[in-house]
Amino acid sequence: MNRVPMTVEGAESLRTELNNLKKVERPAVVQAIAEAREHGDLKENAEYHAAREKQGFIEGRIQEIEAKLSHAQVIDVKTIEPSDKVIFGTTVTIIHMETDEEVTYKIVGDDEADVKHKKISVNSPIARALIGKEVGDVVEVHTPSGSVEYEIDSVEHL
Repeated sequence: MNRVPMTVEGAESLRTELNNLKKVERPAVVQAIAEAREHGDLKENAEYHAAREKQGFIEGRIQEIEAKLSHAQVIDVKTIEPSDKVIFGTTVTIIHMETDEEVTYKIVGDDEADVKHKKISVNSPIARALIGKEVGDVVEVHTPSGSVEYEIDSVEHL
């Protein structure tokens, strides 16, 4: 199976969530199921069915996170020689050529992408256009509303 790029922060976030699910959430739902069983008839016991449903969600999420971590290729951008080239894990500031609007994004793995926090997927159209380019380059990004040109203003290896 192909390796999926992930930043150190993204992998750590998944490990933290996995630890919480295994050590806090899973034991709590097992306890809730045990308590609901004590109430008698399980066919009409809403608490029991809700706890079992939550248990299924927790177990599914644990499997999902374990699979993501097993296929992850964790890349620590701090160990890579700093340069003006845009690569996975770098933070890049770009300027819209028509509006002079400046925006900064960190290029991360698919699971870490969060536009609200200025993190974009390495597979997004804008990241694909930026990867491999250098400060001062003008890139053309193909969007549903047409092509947009950006100039790369700075690249940081944070």
